[in-house]
Amino acid sequence: MRFYKYHALGNDYLVMNPRECPADIVSDVRKIRAICHRNFGIGSDGILWGPSPFAGADFGLRIFNPDGSEAEKSGNGLRIFSRYLWDQRLATSPRFRIGTPGGIVDVHVAAPDSITVDMGHVSFDSRRIPVAGAPREVIGEPLAIQDRNFKFCAASIGNPHCVIPLPEVSPALARRYGPEIEIHPNFPNRTNVQFMKVLDRTNIRIEIWERGAGYTLASGSSSSAAAAVAHRLGLVGRDVTVHMPGGRIRIEIGDGFAIRMTGPVVRVGEGTLDPELFKVEV
Repeated sequence: MRFYKYHALGNDYLVMNPRECPADIVSDVRKIRAICHRNFGIGSDGILWGPSPFAGADFGLRIFNPDGSEAEKSGNGLRIFSRYLWDQRLATSPRFRIGTPGGIVDVHVAAPDSITVDMGHVSFDSRRIPVAGAPREVIGEPLAIQDRNFKFCAASIGNPHCVIPLPEVSPALARRYGPEIEIHPNFPNRTNVQFMKVLDRTNIRIEIWERGAGYTLASGSSSSAAAAVAHRLGLVGRDVTVHMPGGRIRIEIGDGFAIRMTGPVVRVGEGTLDPELFKVEV
């Protein structure tokens, strides 16, 4: 059972190729949790399972959170998987397409540490995100959590996001309110949460609570959603640098809120898993 570990601004994933691993790895929630566990396993923010066949794309990818749930899309995960494909010479051209449950994306590997992904179009439509209630564009709606009354905007870029603009953001804020917002009844499929501060017309800062993963140092889809929300609110232009605890991602916003994301990927190493890992229940 071979794995390849990479991180994108501290958001780390294990790439596991179905040709090198038994299929029951991703069909067994307990095994995913054991592998991703920071103390009892290798430790990661998720597993990238691929490549596999995908209609209309060069490569298919499935993304699993450390709690065992499956994500529709991950911006950092897509950049990491692209770097893996390039490193392994599975991608023979710097431009290729990857299919995920959240849609097909176009990738450009400009350099091993600079990868661009056309993430698709952001939607604020409650039916597509989804958000409970009547069909609508979800912009500036109230959300009461514990002792705070927030205003939130919801968005989808193939996976759900709740963006909360605030004058100040912090890791403590994300850790305190993120878990409850993730599972709030407003969000039937749970949601990723971004607490966003607009720094100026070209820069925003976010703190992230990821669905199924918890507090995260960086996120590509979160950066995409937050930048789109800031642009929708008229607070930034079309070229936005997103600052996160793990580093920065560049987001370009095109017509119809088409998102192009560019950021780095670092190769950490590779190795093999021992079946003994699964003897401990976590």
